[in-house]
Amino acid sequence: MRRRSSKGRINHERWQISYADFITLLFAVFVVLYASSKADLKKQSKVAQAIEAAFSSLGVFTGVSSKPSANAAPASGSDTPVVPMNIVMGEDVLSPAQVKQDLNHIKSDLEQRLSNQVAAHTVSIEMGRDGLVISLREAGFFNSGDATPKAGSIPVLRQIALSLANTPYDMRIEGHTDNVPIHTGEFDSNWELSSARATRIARIFLNYKTVPAERLSAAGYAEFHPVASNDSAEGRARNRRVDLVILPRSKIDFTQPEANGASQTTRKWRKITDKDPVVGQ
Repeated sequence: MRRRSSKGRINHERWQISYADFITLLFAVFVVLYASSKADLKKQSKVAQAIEAAFSSLGVFTGVSSKPSANAAPASGSDTPVVPMNIVMGEDVLSPAQVKQDLNHIKSDLEQRLSNQVAAHTVSIEMGRDGLVISLREAGFFNSGDATPKAGSIPVLRQIALSLANTPYDMRIEGHTDNVPIHTGEFDSNWELSSARATRIARIFLNYKTVPAERLSAAGYAEFHPVASNDSAEGRARNRRVDLVILPRSKIDFTQPEANGASQTTRKWRKITDKDPVVGQ
């Protein structure tokens, strides 16, 4: 009797094993992506709110509600300042006309805060070639030949710090003297005196922490950048000063008239009051 030959049965369902492996790996990928998106949700919410606020201040997306969605992560505080668009993008995206309007806004605020000092001619505020110039005269802030600010000048510096809080501009602190030579135990020349005064003022602003350290710089110019003639006592008094120059990171000549057709949109600033905490009072 002949035995039947047995052949191995062909399995036509082996593809299901590879398919199951593929689905498992795909599931793992989506789990990782979901976990990453949940971890960055708060950061994404803050960036989205900052972009929306910047566009709203420029007159764009005016019909969009500024309230965050129910799924958005809450902000770190109820008094979180509006982040300017050029900080979000990491560059100056405003036109020269808009930057000039911002600086004029700061100028008006400072003139109101420092009205007594402006009237007494110890502080002057004007638009210069590089930006807004806040000039601190020696008579109101320093003793002759000394680089330490007077105690009575600290509240004035605090008001300036409050006005500059949350602004996106750099600040260059310049020390200036008249052309009368100086030689004391502390300072050998006007270079040392002007530099020391600039750095002492910079240190005060660093303590206030309203202007980031990377946006601050200090320099001494001695008698070589006068604003008046040194031939008179009045002129020499005007030259003995420390200038706080508020300037954007892009080069703009603020002494020139605005370009035709430039946007006249005014950006919104969060109001800084004396009740806001300032370090180093």
